[in-house]
Amino acid sequence: MLAVLAGCAADGQRGEPGPYGRELPRAQIADLLPASLADRSGWAADVHAAFVSLGIAPTLSNVCAALAIAEQESSYRADPAVPGLARIAREEIDRRAARVGVPDFAVRAALQLASPDGRTWAARIDAVRTERELSEIYEDFIGMVPMGRRLFAGFNPVRTGGPMQVGVDFAERHARQRSYPYPVADSIRHEVFTRRGGLYFGIAHLLDYPAAYDRPLYRFADFNAGRYASRNAAFQNAVAVASGVRLDLDGDLIRHSGSAAEPGSTERAVRALGKRLGLDDAAIRKALEQGESAQFERGALYRGVFELADAAAGRPLPRAVVPRIALRSPKITRKLTTEWFANRVDERHRRCVARGAESLLARGG
Repeated sequence: MLAVLAGCAADGQRGEPGPYGRELPRAQIADLLPASLADRSGWAADVHAAFVSLGIAPTLSNVCAALAIAEQESSYRADPAVPGLARIAREEIDRRAARVGVPDFAVRAALQLASPDGRTWAARIDAVRTERELSEIYEDFIGMVPMGRRLFAGFNPVRTGGPMQVGVDFAERHARQRSYPYPVADSIRHEVFTRRGGLYFGIAHLLDYPAAYDRPLYRFADFNAGRYASRNAAFQNAVAVASGVRLDLDGDLIRHSGSAAEPGSTERAVRALGKRLGLDDAAIRKALEQGESAQFERGALYRGVFELADAAAGRPLPRAVVPRIALRSPKITRKLTTEWFANRVDERHRRCVARGAESLLARGG
């Protein structure tokens, strides 16, 4: 029974039917956290507050989904240390200097200047251990040193942070769309590196959008690859079946690099189906541009492609596929993929749900 409960969680927004769809109080959320975790009650309070603020039910499956991401990404550390971060920072500075034509000796001289805390920039970088620390160094460097503005042009290259390693850009967009529930002392960027902010924005990224997935696995893949990436990868698979054109199932429906106006491989394959779909190139482009929203799957393009593909395959094709993406980042030192990430988180989620279900049964719930 526990194995079934662990595997039958539906869409994270909807939760599970029956008693397992009941909202968990903070005490039961704390029970799902590792016994060795410092301040379990504080972690549980921040998780619960995030769900309440976002209007998402803190059901067993939903809570376990958030905890599985936090465990995978940071082992429940609000500001996790990153091995080799000082080296990564130096390499980023060198790359940007080369890009804008700043000679090495000028960079070295700038790094020997005193920073606002009295240490040289070089000493601060050499001592950095976490993304929060590195982000603060970049912000100071950009603001205090003329060369910092030239190298970074106001752009902080630290893009993720917090216990769920959520994207800073996502957090800033989300905060513009709906009110952030906590006081902001400095910036949303700084809030991402806190436990409360990292959990709030991480849970928002994971669950605060409608998706008709039949397994949490696909939300975990989306967390890594971008919202609706699993649905879009399934659409790409359907396009490939209907058109006979081989495609990378990466979840990207339109071209984002190079000349964005030029159609990418997915768009070209869909255009080849245009006459059969009754859609011209402009209508196809407009539909594909909705690929990061729920609206896309309600449109004529999505429905038409799956009708053609299902008929060609002689069976209904999957409406969600884990994207096939190789993960690349200065922090990643081995070959990893979105599939690897999603499956690892899914395993953690199943174990968490099994523990929670066992606890609920023991309580007579």
